[in-house]
Amino acid sequence: MRIDIVTLFPEMFFGPFSYSMVRKATEQGMCDLRVHQLRDWTSDPHHTCDDYPFGGGPGMILKPEPVFAAVESLQAEEPRGLVILTSPLGRVFNQQLAADLARADRLIILCGHYEGVDERIREHLVDEEISLGDFVITGGELAAMVIVDAVVRLLPGVLEAGAVDEESFARGLLEYPQYTRPQDFRGMMVPEVLLSGNHEAIRRWRRKMSLYRTKKLRPDLLAAVDLSAEDQALLAEAEKDLAYPGSGSAGSGRAL
Repeated sequence: MRIDIVTLFPEMFFGPFSYSMVRKATEQGMCDLRVHQLRDWTSDPHHTCDDYPFGGGPGMILKPEPVFAAVESLQAEEPRGLVILTSPLGRVFNQQLAADLARADRLIILCGHYEGVDERIREHLVDEEISLGDFVITGGELAAMVIVDAVVRLLPGVLEAGAVDEESFARGLLEYPQYTRPQDFRGMMVPEVLLSGNHEAIRRWRRKMSLYRTKKLRPDLLAAVDLSAEDQALLAEAEKDLAYPGSGSAGSGRAL
């Protein structure tokens, strides 16, 4: 996959993209990641990218000329890219959207900034607007970093085969609790089922805990999942046997 990021602040990306999965993907040729300075597509001596809004009001607006020039220049190279604008008006980013984007050959991400962009950019240039949520941040650079990280780790070969299959949101549910050594830490024990070697029992426990955790923490997610008869039985079993942390009960509920 090729990913082009167009921004007024390319230096912001050097640190985050120099580590972990994004670095691995770029070094091993799984992702061709390029960060571009929007001012390179300006034509005036001051490299102006913003101006005051018509009709008055606070703040500055990104001008259409450099943004159109940037996208048109990048789109002249094959393959053509899906143009994404980071914007509070966009679809809220989630794991399914990340998976959809990971199937694209190329992404061009425009980092919104200031009070927004000229409306003609949104209407005539952008294929998809993406928001991180119902809050405001200074610019679209942080949103672009999140999008790139979430997408790149889903590219074939970046993670071990099957590594993302049981993660939170991968199948509509939150992930089950995880444990590692030591088995006994300050009297807090790893659930016996995970030490049993019984793969079917472990599978059922993990599914049960995933269902229970999702219902308690994100019931909105569970409402969208088509539960099997086994799922319903496991969830009923979990609700009978477990206590949610903070409810005043001790014991196995702390696994969440």
